[in-house]
Amino acid sequence: MVTVYNNETNQTNSSAYYCRFDDSFKYILLPVSYTLVFVIGLALNATALYVIVFRTKRWKPSTIYMFNLTVCDTLYIFTLPFLIFYYADKNDWPFSEPFCKFIRFLFYANLYGSILFLSCISLHRFVGICYPVRSLSWVSVRQARLVSVVVWTCVLFCQAPVLYFSRTRDVNSVRICHDTTIPELFDDFLIYSSVVSVLMFALPFVVLMVCYSLMVRKLLEPGWGFEGRTEEERGGLTAQRFKQKSVKMIIIVLAAFMLCFLPFHLTRSLHYIFRYLRQVNPAQISCNLLNSSNVAYKITRPLASANSCVDPILYFLAGQDARSNFPKRCKLQSPKAKTGSQNLTTKL
Repeated sequence: MVTVYNNETNQTNSSAYYCRFDDSFKYILLPVSYTLVFVIGLALNATALYVIVFRTKRWKPSTIYMFNLTVCDTLYIFTLPFLIFYYADKNDWPFSEPFCKFIRFLFYANLYGSILFLSCISLHRFVGICYPVRSLSWVSVRQARLVSVVVWTCVLFCQAPVLYFSRTRDVNSVRICHDTTIPELFDDFLIYSSVVSVLMFALPFVVLMVCYSLMVRKLLEPGWGFEGRTEEERGGLTAQRFKQKSVKMIIIVLAAFMLCFLPFHLTRSLHYIFRYLRQVNPAQISCNLLNSSNVAYKITRPLASANSCVDPILYFLAGQDARSNFPKRCKLQSPKAKTGSQNLTTKL
């Protein structure tokens, strides 16, 4: 068996085949990036929670999904100060092993909770656009609450093994809080990580791409959004505003997947595979290739955390009139305006 050396899994092995690479750059990259995510994410998510809880009088299904998404992000943000201290102190974990497990668990729970709740928001909008009549009976606040419970259950169940794999280990007078697991359990962790990546990232990503393609095609149809409306209602901009909100949602969610989730999962999967192949047959993977994959993986980890800053933007730019819920921006609408927009947006 071949041992891969780095600052986090530095251990002895009798094999002559090993790689030793320096990833000390993360001691600057991760504390700085996590600090930015903590400050910006805490401000955005706290504002979003305030608006949702105290300024939103009528909760729609999309509001419920956004609330759960914001709670998920906020819980993770509160763990960042501990990670900032850990990496700034060069991988010296001053806390207990159970707390290490809890911190790592929250990271992955936030990651996949965000993916699933973003998927729920997108599928909800997809049903409203492509099946506007049927969605009146398919989508309700009660169903959204039930779906949210199912999502939380799936996330907690699928991420529970992280509490087993995450360990601490004393190496060279420092205590390491492993982001993955100890080397002895890496083979099992690779199987678990691969299954979770497919079920909770790759599958939702493919479904969203298909749904977004159908949504864009539907929105581009001439006269979309005006079926069954009166001449007076057709003179308004309700349908156009709805299209704009839908396009904004598509752009923001795709940006979250392309910038935050996709690079992280690709680089992590490649690094894990290269590490495994290096252990099985050192001639297959060079140390330079393994080192490059390690650097790429470390660089994309802050991108995965940045989704906590991107998610609130979805609410403010493409949510259910979030800006109108601020006290200074509250505007009175005439009964006709409310009536004209209610039919198209009540389920969104």
